[in-house]
Amino acid sequence: MKKISRSFIIAGILLMGLSIFVSCTKKEVITPAYQVSPAQGASKAVVTITGSGLKDLLTISFDNGNVKASFNPVFNTDGAIIFRVPDDAFPGDQHIVFTNANGYQYSVPFKVLGLPTIISVDNYNFKEGTTLTLTGKNLDDVSLVKFTGSDEVCAIVSKTATSLVISMPATTKYRTYLDITNQAGTVTTLEEFVSLTNNFNFFDDTYQNGEQDAAWGDAGFISTTEFKSGTASYGKNYQKGNWHQMGFGWNNISNDNYKYLSFWVKGGSVNIDLWVWTQQSPGNNDPFANVGQKITVPSSVWSYFKIPVSQLNLWANGPAFNQIGWRLKGPDAQDEKLYLDDVMLVK
Repeated sequence: MKKISRSFIIAGILLMGLSIFVSCTKKEVITPAYQVSPAQGASKAVVTITGSGLKDLLTISFDNGNVKASFNPVFNTDGAIIFRVPDDAFPGDQHIVFTNANGYQYSVPFKVLGLPTIISVDNYNFKEGTTLTLTGKNLDDVSLVKFTGSDEVCAIVSKTATSLVISMPATTKYRTYLDITNQAGTVTTLEEFVSLTNNFNFFDDTYQNGEQDAAWGDAGFISTTEFKSGTASYGKNYQKGNWHQMGFGWNNISNDNYKYLSFWVKGGSVNIDLWVWTQQSPGNNDPFANVGQKITVPSSVWSYFKIPVSQLNLWANGPAFNQIGWRLKGPDAQDEKLYLDDVMLVK
């Protein structure tokens, strides 16, 4: 009979002990059967998971950004979980990850739908057939754009995840917000859009409603190389150190329930302060003074202003005015050219 060494016996005993230890400490991985309903949803949407082995949950999270979902254990059973998509869940395909009290994790695929979000627009003014570009998020599945509170629909020209191009319809509205609908739901824009057709225009590619140039210093001019929309703008050279105005006159304009003065203005090489005034503005009896409403025009870009007429005091000293201007003394360093476009009183 062969003699077995003592060291060999000890090694065998140690190996058996290690095997028993590993088998006792290793957790059995349970993969529960499940169904998710619905398979996609926007924030606040109710989601139900059904299957087995769903009890004793500690956390529910959406793995894109590890966003936690709150839930009430009272409504959960071993066979079902009910919870809502978190408000801050990131849109897109991802997984919902469940972790229970034993440390087990399992997941289900899910698509978070994002409501359309508008960050910027290329213009606020429109006519029938005007195309506007809206930039934002979650725009590739937009199915409907219409004027808020009406059935007037904007045609969708093109769309991507971050850009939506629409064509504006004919309307009798003076101004409107837009309702934008995608798979996640409908949102109303914070931006308000203004009809060039239905409001009082001072300038839209040319002088409107009998208006004409009312500039001081150098005369105003029509530019076909600088414009925000259409084919032309109204421009003016402001000479260094002198009093100057760009503006329009001479028909009397009464306040026919106007709410805003709106316009686009392109600045010069530096930021410039202008004063918007009429001959009815307080202090207008001194033509060489800063009166009216001060605005700061950023340099080198087109900027949009929509100022309440109550703030401008356009009719402060009388029922009508026949001149409106954008004036200043200067600029100080050098001559500057500024441009106005789509200048109108808005109801």
